[in-house]
Amino acid sequence: MKHTLSVLVEDEAGVLSRISGLFARRGFNIESLAVGPAEQGGVSRITMVVPGDDRVIEQLTKQLYKLVNVLKVQDITETPCVERELMLLKVNASTSNRSEVIELSQIFRARVVDVAEDSLTLEVVGDPGKMVAIVQVLQKFGLREVARTGKIALTRESGVNTELLKSLEAKV
Repeated sequence: MKHTLSVLVEDEAGVLSRISGLFARRGFNIESLAVGPAEQGGVSRITMVVPGDDRVIEQLTKQLYKLVNVLKVQDITETPCVERELMLLKVNASTSNRSEVIELSQIFRARVVDVAEDSLTLEVVGDPGKMVAIVQVLQKFGLREVARTGKIALTRESGVNTELLKSLEAKV
């Protein structure tokens, strides 16, 4: 199972290196990693997606807390969250199929951010499932380049579980 960890760290040089070193020494893989300033000065939030069962994640959490600059570690996998990812996608788009590429990208609320003679660059923001879906749909045109940020997430103060809402919507 993939777990999403939200880690608050002191914003100091080498923190990310120590965390990635910990993962490397233990033989764990990080599937997605996003780092940026948190709500309070001098603190950064690291959001990472890590494969493993509950026991492995518990072990990793304990190891992370042993690092000097780690302030808080939270496994938010089962917590209602707002999750987003950013992807830039360069797609083959000749004059003959350009309108079809644009039409399909609009379904995913993607924005065209660059137009070239034989390609389009799209910006897509959404949950990780949306990223997979648009890549699958546009693959037939030929993907030249893909750049993804990795997942970022914050817990929902409202406690509303969007997965629950989606399942209720599907039944209607």
